[in-house]
Amino acid sequence: MQKNDIVIDVENITKSFKIYLDKGGQLKEKLLFRKRNRYEERKVLKGVSFQIKKGEAIGLIGHNGCGKSTTLKLLTRIMYPDSGKITMNGRVSSLLELGAGFHPDMSGRENIYTNASIFGLTKKEIDGRLQEIVDFSELGDFIDNPVRTYSSGMYMRLAFSVAINVDADILLIDEILAVGDANFQTKCFNKLREIKAQGTTIVIVSHSLGQIEQICDRSIWIHEGLVRAEGPPKEIDLEYLDFMSKKLQENNQKALEKAEAAAEQQNDEPQQEETNASAAEEEAHEEEEKPDIKRWGSGKARIRKIRITTADGSPQTAFRTGQKIIFRLDYTVKEKISDAVFGIGIFNRDGVQCYGTNTRIDKLARFDLTKSGSVEIALDDVELLAGEYLIDFAIETGEGIPVDYYREACKIEMLASLGDVGVVRIPHSWKL
Repeated sequence: MQKNDIVIDVENITKSFKIYLDKGGQLKEKLLFRKRNRYEERKVLKGVSFQIKKGEAIGLIGHNGCGKSTTLKLLTRIMYPDSGKITMNGRVSSLLELGAGFHPDMSGRENIYTNASIFGLTKKEIDGRLQEIVDFSELGDFIDNPVRTYSSGMYMRLAFSVAINVDADILLIDEILAVGDANFQTKCFNKLREIKAQGTTIVIVSHSLGQIEQICDRSIWIHEGLVRAEGPPKEIDLEYLDFMSKKLQENNQKALEKAEAAAEQQNDEPQQEETNASAAEEEAHEEEEKPDIKRWGSGKARIRKIRITTADGSPQTAFRTGQKIIFRLDYTVKEKISDAVFGIGIFNRDGVQCYGTNTRIDKLARFDLTKSGSVEIALDDVELLAGEYLIDFAIETGEGIPVDYYREACKIEMLASLGDVGVVRIPHSWKL
């Protein structure tokens, strides 16, 4: 990068926080137990460095607590690093927290003037953009209501509308695009692409790798307070997913070993085992009694556990377009289910069904369920495009009579390496 192209220069920044272990919350406690204010110093950032050039869109990724949001707050100067240097060239606009900077008793219109003036706009400039901000937010008559009456989605619309209409050179966003309906999210993505094309530099913190791939030119993976990798999103995101899958496997193995150790201990203590078994029965009974608005059916059989893996059996919930996905369902049977059917439905966030099939559609031989077991469905070539998808599973009998219909039983995220738009990738060719 040429020096004059760089608008954000982060040089070896560090940041620590004091985590109090037993700090008294009341004045009386603070006076009586002054020596109790023990704390540990937690170093969140340990020497992070990166550069971002004008017009570039960057995604900061990493697991919870790795330092992504702290980095973004340092860029906005909400807080300052313990050491290192941050250089920002240009006007900065940010969406770090829902409704941050809004006064709850002021109307949406009044908050527009307050927020925009904080970003450096004059009253005359705000007057000229007011209608554009209101129109983009889609708040209509609600714009003159106190913002304390707004839903989280309305907060986000107003905050986003102000932030993108202040002619910022740099836009910083922290997870805020996760709020709001699907149509408004699409509108936000399109607006981000538009202002990016106009030369605005964008930095996004998000756990949604699909969002990162749709908008960003580069991903920066922060791990344990350091930059672990950076590069094209389709490469870095896969490295990150592979790391998180291995970590999940390790955690699952530890949990299994712990459960086995507990089971051995119970075998050595018969009385305790009996008590635990009784508690488990009561818990199971309570679960059966508890209504679940996402499940319906006769209940004669029930889906108990869902596992999602790659082709090699690695647990995973985010996949590349075209990748194989395997779902394994464990189920229990209370009464015989004659002429049983297993089904799956895949829906996007708008509730549109993208795909669905069942064992009858696929002409499997008729079967009954007489005992508990498991069933597996492998989707060999999933051509869904980037986005989050909700999965329904069902056990039915006869001609579609529900035994256990489990709506939104799990979700997956698809990452598309290409720029196709829509829901699915369709093989095609061009001839000119």
